[in-house]
Amino acid sequence: MSASSIPASDVPPGSVTGSGGYAVGNNGEYFAVSRRCRHLRADLAKGSIDADGCLVCPWHQSKYDVKTGQMTQGPQGVFAKMPGLDAAFIALTKAWPLRRGRVTVDGDELQID
Repeated sequence: MSASSIPASDVPPGSVTGSGGYAVGNNGEYFAVSRRCRHLRADLAKGSIDADGCLVCPWHQSKYDVKTGQMTQGPQGVFAKMPGLDAAFIALTKAWPLRRGRVTVDGDELQID
């Protein structure tokens, strides 16, 4: 993924937005992770941040720890009713977590690479 930048004002506390191949958010600290959910490739830039600071997928509410990229909760809803599916997706992300980008603040801009 190539470097990009966005205005810091585009990422107020508690929000997530997209920048290139990254979902960029602010859970008290700026973060950048790969933009596609490991489950069904939902756009994580349309997700939300929960009370624990995790990135929540907009489609099936999988949760990701943005510091490690690992899934902390697998798909919810109809997918949660399939035996073993939640554990399988969590195990998958331990081997294949979301890629993390580095975010630096440069004046009023966030540099992501």
